[in-house]
Amino acid sequence: MPIVRNLGRAASQLLQSSGCGCGVSLVPVRAIGVSPRQVASDASFHSVTFSESDHPRVLITGGLGQLGVGLAKLLRKRFGKNNVILSDIRKPADNVFYSGPFIFADILDYKNLREIVVNNRITWLFHYSALLSAVGEANVPLARAVNITGLHNVLDIAAEHNLRLFVPSTIGAFGPTSPRDPTPDLCIQRPRTIYGVSKVHAELMGEYYHYRYGLDFRCLRYPGIISADSQPGGGTTDYAVQIFHDAIKSGKFKCYLRPDTRLPMMYIDDCLKATLEVMEAPAEALTMRTYNINAMSFTPEDLAQEVQKYVPELQVTYNVDQVRQAIADSWPMNFDDSNARRDWGWKHDYDLPELVTTMFSYLGSDSRIAQAN
Repeated sequence: MPIVRNLGRAASQLLQSSGCGCGVSLVPVRAIGVSPRQVASDASFHSVTFSESDHPRVLITGGLGQLGVGLAKLLRKRFGKNNVILSDIRKPADNVFYSGPFIFADILDYKNLREIVVNNRITWLFHYSALLSAVGEANVPLARAVNITGLHNVLDIAAEHNLRLFVPSTIGAFGPTSPRDPTPDLCIQRPRTIYGVSKVHAELMGEYYHYRYGLDFRCLRYPGIISADSQPGGGTTDYAVQIFHDAIKSGKFKCYLRPDTRLPMMYIDDCLKATLEVMEAPAEALTMRTYNINAMSFTPEDLAQEVQKYVPELQVTYNVDQVRQAIADSWPMNFDDSNARRDWGWKHDYDLPELVTTMFSYLGSDSRIAQAN
């Protein structure tokens, strides 16, 4: 498979990588006879159940992106350092490498990924390997390989080894014909980006594997995620991270979306909290496999005005990128996440003022911010 190997190497430059049991009875994939993955008859596996351990054994794929490192930190604090393995195809920074177990894992290499799951007795898998919206449009074949072929590998392995699988989805899973304000969990989805198409595919395949094979598949549709400890990575909502860095470094920010472009957003701590909460939720509490989650919705102009309370001299200009603007105009303006709040008690902590205050508390050592404070 030289093409797949080449795609895997190319992905290293673009990949973005944000103690309870499952009572579902699972029919092994190899016994069903319709899986593309067939297991040798003499294969021998040791599958750890939750009764054998106080905590899950966790693997995070695509772990060096915006969410993976923060999720690993949260899970290690909860389940123990050695129970959470971070993985990616890129070289980690020293602080990440020495913070806990790290392993090379290419989600396009099915055999290698399966060996990791078996050898490390994985029970929970968080699948974060994906190319984001703008990056995916620049390289559709690579996005198709990583976001769809990689997902198929993960689904087959998770079903075979009875894993609890989390795959994030996105506001990009909706399209211009979806209701935008608010957008419910269940409605028409016709996205116009390969990223969005691949996420709809992931939602439907995960739900299919749940009902067909008993896979414990769980999924959240994330809004735009904002964090202080990662750089923008090619997403349409990344302006909401870039503005803080530019405000501190230069006092000038050039936004690639119109000032009135309203999108749902969330601070990373809320995102990670929601991810852990839905994974720990009792299976019987979940009425669906994929949930919207939301915290706030704002425009670039709203955010700029809040940032200017800390950096009054911040100069904001708008140089609209037609590709990203078209993507944003096809996405929800506001998420209806009432099902998540009802079923498993989702509740966010950060609104826009708290978000901006927190971002500057991490990034704001600059003198102009000290003066503003």
